[in-house]
Amino acid sequence: MPLGERQGDKSESRYCGVETDFNDDMPHVLAFNLSSGGFDFVIAPLMDPAYRPSLVQKGSAGSGVPPFAGSDLVMSPSQWSSHVVGKISSWIDLDSEDETIRMDSETTLKQEIAWASHLSLQACLLPAPKGTSCGNYARCVNQILQGLSNMQLWLRIPLVKPDDDSADGKNDTLVDSWETWNSFRLLCEHHSLLSVALDILGTLPSANSLGRWFGESVRAAIINTEAFLTNARGYPCLSKRHQRLVTGFFNHSIQIIISGKSVHPQANVAADASQNHSDEGLQRHALRPYLDYVGYLYQKMDPLPEQERFELGYRDFLQSPLQPLMDNLEAQTYETFEKDAMKYIQYQRAVSKALLDRVPDEEAFTKTTVLMVVGAGRGPLVRASLQAAEETGRKLKVFAVEKNPNAVVTLHALVKLEGWEDSVTIVSSDMRHWNAPEKADILVSELLGSFGDNELSPECLDGAQRFLKEDGISIPSSYTSFLQPVTASKLHNDIKAHKDLVHFETAYVVKIHNVARLAPTQPVFTFTHPKHSDKESNQRYKKLQFVIPNDTGSAMVHGFAGYFDATLYKDVHLGIEPSTATPNMFSWFAIFFPLRTPICLSPGSNLDVHFWRCCGPTKVWYEWSVTSPTSSPIHNTNGRSYWVGL
Repeated sequence: MPLGERQGDKSESRYCGVETDFNDDMPHVLAFNLSSGGFDFVIAPLMDPAYRPSLVQKGSAGSGVPPFAGSDLVMSPSQWSSHVVGKISSWIDLDSEDETIRMDSETTLKQEIAWASHLSLQACLLPAPKGTSCGNYARCVNQILQGLSNMQLWLRIPLVKPDDDSADGKNDTLVDSWETWNSFRLLCEHHSLLSVALDILGTLPSANSLGRWFGESVRAAIINTEAFLTNARGYPCLSKRHQRLVTGFFNHSIQIIISGKSVHPQANVAADASQNHSDEGLQRHALRPYLDYVGYLYQKMDPLPEQERFELGYRDFLQSPLQPLMDNLEAQTYETFEKDAMKYIQYQRAVSKALLDRVPDEEAFTKTTVLMVVGAGRGPLVRASLQAAEETGRKLKVFAVEKNPNAVVTLHALVKLEGWEDSVTIVSSDMRHWNAPEKADILVSELLGSFGDNELSPECLDGAQRFLKEDGISIPSSYTSFLQPVTASKLHNDIKAHKDLVHFETAYVVKIHNVARLAPTQPVFTFTHPKHSDKESNQRYKKLQFVIPNDTGSAMVHGFAGYFDATLYKDVHLGIEPSTATPNMFSWFAIFFPLRTPICLSPGSNLDVHFWRCCGPTKVWYEWSVTSPTSSPIHNTNGRSYWVGL
């Protein structure tokens, strides 16, 4: 049964598994661990651990049938696929120097995977690579992956990393396990069916080092009973750091698996004593106290906020950015943006402050401020501006300029419905070509994209600036884009599935979730309105140097997450840059710039990145590249794959 009910959470992390020993009575294994133990699935060996193909072949009387853990007929197909993850024999060593062991390992691995496929299992747990070399193991797994269609292979990786600060010299033999995983997945070409099952031990590496894993395709976390502490009542519990890590796993759809023998007999004795009167005939599962504790951690999490629940379906889903100049937006798109109350509250605050600065109290009843909403859509900024005027007691004359003829129909209906005919003039025109009858005191627009300028706000506002008074106010008055390097294994695999260059040279709007942010954001391009010089170009170039913290260890950069922060007016801001993001706002997700070939960073190394914003007569595009620690190609040269049309 699931660990608990958490409002809005339908992820796989609600289900907890248990690692079992070999038993050829699989129905009993399932009944005991699921019914008596309360677990949701088992990690069960598929083959007798004593089996070696070379020994079977030597005996002439052998039947040739490998000793699997029960026929497929002993349980229903749905029981096999829903409740069993196959555990590949842990003795296999495909990189052994002993040829017999190596050949036996390869034969057994292929036999067990074939049997698991026959049973329609959803996943198999591969043993951790032995030693530092895993070339032959990866080759064999890669061959197997080519023939799989659905079944996941989880590579077991112990969560260890040498502590660089230790001076006792014990680290010579300890390898950063992320390096092992990285080597293995590179040999398997980032295959989408290859994932990680992390072995959680009693000690944990640094927070930065742990953070790397949230950008990788981690499916399960195996917590050994030895990693648990004992509370005052003799029950198992976890350290505060382990608790935070497990909560992170829950939030990233990573399933918890309990492994090992009970090392808290006192907990079982106490539980048995309390249950004796009701469960006379049932044997209590020795690992039940550990499951109960994991369930307690799950249930004490806060419910998902309403905004997070709304965004669940968009997590790590790649979307092409809007082309608001080339295309007319659909009603559904307007509808979504208009529901973002926080955005319009900020705009109303900005307009209110601008009106109060523009019109002193003594002129409030005599002076009318001319405000132009450029890109009015279906009218939310018109409404926010009129509410600001009412709130401040200022007189307002509004021009609503909109190029989409369909939205103009809605605007006319709105003006009539609200009785705004005397104060609002609707203009059906592209702001860049409209000849205004008078100049504006305030120019209001919502042309910002996820990267600030990526929906051509600079070009549009340059075109509209000619009808703003010399001392006029633009809302927003400035905006800056930001970048940071990320590990984003899922996004990389989704782009790779297209098997072409174009998708790796396209920027995507995405609600990034399963990512590791490897360094703090840095500002890229800034635009200010109104522009103070006609000669100022909208082309930009910026070189950035990101420093990866030493204690992170090695890491993989799959691309860059982009954000923006805008100053609407004075101290009123709006943005999605993580450290200053406006709360409860969902109009913008981050933007993701992929790298065609991911770049591996050594501990404490620098990452040199170049970004260009290029302008042509009919389009604007970005180009990007990395020059250190290794050079990447310049992506999207001449906007060959991705551009925004003027």
